[in-house]
Amino acid sequence: MTSRASEIGLSNEARPPAAAYFHVPFCAHRCGYCDFTLIAGRDDLVGDYLRSLDLEIQRSRIPLGTPLATLFFGGGTPTHPEPAEMRRLFEMTRRYFHVSATTEFSVEANPLDLTDEKIDLLTEMGVNRISLGVQSFSQQALKLLERDHCAHDVRDVMARLKSRFENVSLDLIFGVPNQTLPDWKETLERAIELGPSHISTYGLTFEKGTAFWTRRERGDISAVDEELEREQYALAMEQLPAAGYEQYEISNFAKPGFECRHNNVYWNGDEYWAFGPGAARYMNGRRETNIRSVLGWLARLERNESPVADSEELDREHRARELIYLGLRRIRGISRASFYEQTGFELDELCGPSLREQVQLGLLDDDGSYVRLTLEGRFVADRVVMEFL
Repeated sequence: MTSRASEIGLSNEARPPAAAYFHVPFCAHRCGYCDFTLIAGRDDLVGDYLRSLDLEIQRSRIPLGTPLATLFFGGGTPTHPEPAEMRRLFEMTRRYFHVSATTEFSVEANPLDLTDEKIDLLTEMGVNRISLGVQSFSQQALKLLERDHCAHDVRDVMARLKSRFENVSLDLIFGVPNQTLPDWKETLERAIELGPSHISTYGLTFEKGTAFWTRRERGDISAVDEELEREQYALAMEQLPAAGYEQYEISNFAKPGFECRHNNVYWNGDEYWAFGPGAARYMNGRRETNIRSVLGWLARLERNESPVADSEELDREHRARELIYLGLRRIRGISRASFYEQTGFELDELCGPSLREQVQLGLLDDDGSYVRLTLEGRFVADRVVMEFL
């Protein structure tokens, strides 16, 4: 087994990753629930960011012209900077990486940012997948989430996007304070009516350090009842597949052929480049995470210092257990044969007792070839997968 795993490691090391992520940390406003790395109201720093990003890419010693299968710009809000700044960002990327017509090139976007000029630019730069931060079609929920758009804005931008892009994804949030089951049902129905190729549904979380966390501690807002949140997730798992969106991961649904290939890189345990403040990469068996502070990231690169805040070399067992954690998020689950091929470990050798316990609890299904979450297991997925780390 050790020999097989060593061969795999050498094979991965010989080939540069074919996926890259760029973190664009700028936003007009930090929403109360947001825990992502971003800086709001500091558009004066975009030029400094672009210069530092170029320096970080150079430090990575990327073989020029490295071909990419997937390229993803996340944030923050990648569509927040001015068109000229967005152009500089995309052109910089393409100086180092080869982006072809077959590359999945994704950009996260805020509905109100997408002027016709920016849509034209995204098309010109080769972007072929837009991930739109809609969150809700309820004006009450949008106000509480501190979003700057309304349902009409989403309909307008979707009409313009669909004339240029075949692949448009909508992000939705359930479990919003005061959100009823009928409210959530209406949001799902309106999203389906717009005909996106992909829909992501996320349960609202209260992260320490966010404004929502503080407001909940003060009693200003309350999390929805656990049973109601369960019913909302169940409704998504019922309505979206009925409308032709197959659930392929805990939070993600897609029409046939439109699974997010970049996110599958993470869930498959493949390697990937990552750049920008707070960005996390996995390369040559090592996981690295950049400093989250935007100003700190800028300062380090200006001093020609590494922006990496945390680094960890994953041993064989740690890596294999992480692949279980990631693989169980996918609805198809973990193939025993593929797991051995990828890690050199038999699944039962590594976690037999935990596996049998979760099967007995009705949270995992094991047919001998695949291990996957049951429908009941999807409701408590975070708890189940932690049993294998």
